[in-house]
Amino acid sequence: MEWTVPYIISQVLVIAMYVTLAITYYLKDRRKILAINFLGCVFSGGAFILLSAYTGLAMVFIAITRNVIFLIDEKKNGKSTEIKRKDVAILLFLYLAVIAVTIPTQEGLLSLLSVFATSLFTYSIWQKNNMVYRVLGIPVSLLWISYSFYIDSLFGMILESVILICAIVGIVLIRKKKENIEENIQGALKEEQYEGK
Repeated sequence: MEWTVPYIISQVLVIAMYVTLAITYYLKDRRKILAINFLGCVFSGGAFILLSAYTGLAMVFIAITRNVIFLIDEKKNGKSTEIKRKDVAILLFLYLAVIAVTIPTQEGLLSLLSVFATSLFTYSIWQKNNMVYRVLGIPVSLLWISYSFYIDSLFGMILESVILICAIVGIVLIRKKKENIEENIQGALKEEQYEGK
């Protein structure tokens, strides 16, 4: 890796992209997650262009398409906790689009790491459970770390490692909060039973 002006600019864009992605792991609202992820895609696309990482760039177009579809669907049909037929059709469409753009842009086996990362992330944001989104962030991060290594993106490797840590911390904090709530409920129930005697 040579520190040319395009490479330095690509790394600045990578930093901007990872700042936006880190923010999504702390949000609860799916619409906000999608909107902020869209901004991250713009930064990511610029970085991939400068790094000549065309499979990664193709995955950015998939991510933008995905986010626009999900935002329009949620605006039109409202928030839903159920997976319906149209949701399955959207996921299938997105996976077919991934295959369609991968065929002409793939640059060998390692370039497919970005395809697997995008496909897994698409599933994580498609399904309706924010905890599943956070848990799947771990393998997604591992795939992006590997892809960043493949395309020689130093800050991609470093910052994706930070995202991996953020995803793990987010999961731990949520589980801890849930355990505290459950403990408080059990304590209140025991106290109520004791007072009732």
